[in-house]
Amino acid sequence: MKKEVAVSLLLFILLSSAAYGQQSVADSSTREPVYILNAQNFYFKRIDANTEVKILSGKVQLRQGTALFYCDSCVVNSTAHIFEAFGSVHINDHDTTNIYSDYLRYLTSTKIAYFNGNVKMTDGHAILNTPDLTYDVNTKIGTYTNGGRVVNKKSVLTSKEGIYYSDLRDIYFKRNVELKDPSYYLKTDSLLYNTETQLARFISDTYIKDSSGRIMRTREGYYDLAQKHAEFYSRSTIEDKSLTASADQMASDDSTKIIQMRGRAVMKDTAKGMNVLADEIFINQNTDGFLATKKPLMIIKQDNDSIYVAADTLFSAKLSDLYKNDSAKLKTFHFKEKDSTNRYFEAYRNVRVFTDSVQSVGDSLFYSFVDSTFRLYDDPVAWSKKSQITGDTIYLYTKNKKASRIQAFENSFMVNEVQDGVYNQIKSSRMDGYFKNGSLDSVRAKGLAESIYFIQDEDSSYRGTNQTKSDAIDIYFDKGELFKVIFRSDLKGSLYPISQKGPAEMRLPNFKWLINRRPKTKYDLFE
Repeated sequence: MKKEVAVSLLLFILLSSAAYGQQSVADSSTREPVYILNAQNFYFKRIDANTEVKILSGKVQLRQGTALFYCDSCVVNSTAHIFEAFGSVHINDHDTTNIYSDYLRYLTSTKIAYFNGNVKMTDGHAILNTPDLTYDVNTKIGTYTNGGRVVNKKSVLTSKEGIYYSDLRDIYFKRNVELKDPSYYLKTDSLLYNTETQLARFISDTYIKDSSGRIMRTREGYYDLAQKHAEFYSRSTIEDKSLTASADQMASDDSTKIIQMRGRAVMKDTAKGMNVLADEIFINQNTDGFLATKKPLMIIKQDNDSIYVAADTLFSAKLSDLYKNDSAKLKTFHFKEKDSTNRYFEAYRNVRVFTDSVQSVGDSLFYSFVDSTFRLYDDPVAWSKKSQITGDTIYLYTKNKKASRIQAFENSFMVNEVQDGVYNQIKSSRMDGYFKNGSLDSVRAKGLAESIYFIQDEDSSYRGTNQTKSDAIDIYFDKGELFKVIFRSDLKGSLYPISQKGPAEMRLPNFKWLINRRPKTKYDLFE
């Protein structure tokens, strides 16, 4: 018993002496000694005339400042201001960072730690595994250059190089960076990730693919893995099946399934043959709908004569959602739920429609993909070459994305420009026009129809003015020029010499020539 007490006392004296000696030779720049807190075995070994090392083994514990060191064995060289730790190495730095490895080389004067072999580092949120790691106890920064793997809950990030800022919980991943999450796969060359907030910031070209197959490409922005919310900058792109969207700024929220795009936003849908341009676009993935504002423009693509639609606001969604509470109306459209024609769009305020063959304007518009019909409301106007049609409501029917028929309801009025200041005119309750090869071929005016028609000779000189009322009037065109007028019933009218009733004074009630409202080219719609 006395022998055991003597051994314990000797070990205590040696450990205390070692601690005191270590403190006395601490580096002058840090003035922080390394304290030996525990060791089962302790002895000195002289290397040369100037160097003596302390060799510790068995549940070794050391401390410098707030950093605690644990290992199976350790060699302390006070002269070189270094110690080496072997087996089950563990550093606990300020109770926030823990690092484990097979081997440690630690510079006591600069507080730089070099770990090697099965290195594991954790801040309580994520775990980093790497073959080797350099850790600065002063700055709380760890660096690896031979590949690393970080696991944070269900997210796994790997890279060739990385810098771990343990105080900030930030990791800067570099070279061959990959993030695998149940919801996302990400690949980039540089990424900044916070283990506490699970916020990933993109700072180089980045490829992201979600569980639904949607692909996102960006070079600047962030993704919040906890909230499933992302924001992209620097002209980013989203590809989702037939849909491609790009903009200067984009935001995507998985909880609401809303994508917001700002700044030169472009949305292309190859399945529907439709492109949308605007300064702001909202896409609702739940309803497969979108809202475009700030100078929006829609292009319905076709081979030779695409349709351009501009307005203050454009909105599109499924017809089945629009009429979900009106089964009778829904049955009249004859489409399936997943049919590409199960769609409509609406335009509000300052509506303009342009094709090479027909142009129109109005205050609001409704278009159904199932019947390919443009319905224009509130002071609508339509033009085809030299003819203008107005009414309280105008329907423009298309077939194979070309104008096939036009209807004007209530107060319908057609003006055909013969030359500047000279206009053939027809007004009625309703007007039905028919197109051939994209040009207006014939028009029937019905209900209290009236007309003013200028008769010309073969040399185009005027010889008379025909002013007539009839129950129905048919008008025929040839290459856009008014060719023939036929009065069907209840004809009442007069033929005046041109000298008696000149073109300038011949106007039907409510006549208006609205050429200034007409979009002359598709580029007018971009303004």
